[in-house]
Amino acid sequence: MDSLTLALDAMGGDFGPQVTVPASLRALERFPALKISMFGDQEAITRYIPENSPHLDRLTIEHCTQIVTMNDRPLTAVRNRRDSSMRKAIDMVQQQNAGACVSAGNTGVLMAMAKLVLKTLPGIDRPALISTLPTLKDKPVYMLDLGANVSCDSDALLQFAVMGSVVAQKVNKIDFPKISLLNVGEEDMKGNDVVKHTAELLKETTQLNYIGFIEGHQIFDGDTDVIVCDGFVGNISLKTTEGVANLLIEHLRKAAQSSLFMRFLSLMATPFLKNVLCKVKPDQYNGASLLGLRGIVIKSHGNADQDAFFTAIKQAVAEVEQQVPDRIQDSLESILLEKIC
Repeated sequence: MDSLTLALDAMGGDFGPQVTVPASLRALERFPALKISMFGDQEAITRYIPENSPHLDRLTIEHCTQIVTMNDRPLTAVRNRRDSSMRKAIDMVQQQNAGACVSAGNTGVLMAMAKLVLKTLPGIDRPALISTLPTLKDKPVYMLDLGANVSCDSDALLQFAVMGSVVAQKVNKIDFPKISLLNVGEEDMKGNDVVKHTAELLKETTQLNYIGFIEGHQIFDGDTDVIVCDGFVGNISLKTTEGVANLLIEHLRKAAQSSLFMRFLSLMATPFLKNVLCKVKPDQYNGASLLGLRGIVIKSHGNADQDAFFTAIKQAVAEVEQQVPDRIQDSLESILLEKIC
């Protein structure tokens, strides 16, 4: 692809332009073919653009009179925030003037607006949030759904498996991604009726590399490439993981302050700990993709710093270059044809 354009919600997240603008300038430096259209308050955005910044010829600012806040309800925002930075960024994707939208704003509003404006792909009932998690084998694992759909039937979970497989294959260059269902046990008789039926559907779909059930403690083992679950289970798993990580970090901090010996031990272990923490830093895994739409939408953490938001932009670039929605559509049509035949 000779060039690509991203539509960026500059006002979204906890920090807005303070984070989104520097991250965008960094992305323009990293990707020579990239163009960025930033939507939001023009004065607030330009405040964070140094006068001597290079690559400004590939950056445009579109002024918006409204902002989606974290307190906005999805239905209200869809009706009343049509000139918001989030809505205008999504509109640009729908008009095919941008390859993807990136936002750190209100997740519920982003999902509602994106589904209304972009629509779902043929054969997809519901979009799903997917992101990567670190593993013991130094390779990421994709997990979906992470909260877009609290309750799902077997057909929806099968669609999630197809979408997750496409992303793992195209973005992470895995030839035949291994797919697992998150369950309460590895045995075939374990789980509820929806999960059991989904397993049967996956076994019958030869174009997917389904390897069976995994349990929660196996999420980070690195033995699978895609983990499928409904949004209720996925979101709780993700938030629990974040909570445990914060708990361990806090315990380490307190232990380092408890005695002179522990401070010495902590000082000696610092290089090792930094190396370990760098591998599991959220910054490296920021950027959840809202799959199943007729366009690419990347959701960044609301509290993302510049590094994390830059990672979300990189995810958008990768999906645009690989034309992920088209590849998902191709896979769905191929699987449907297989079942008919």
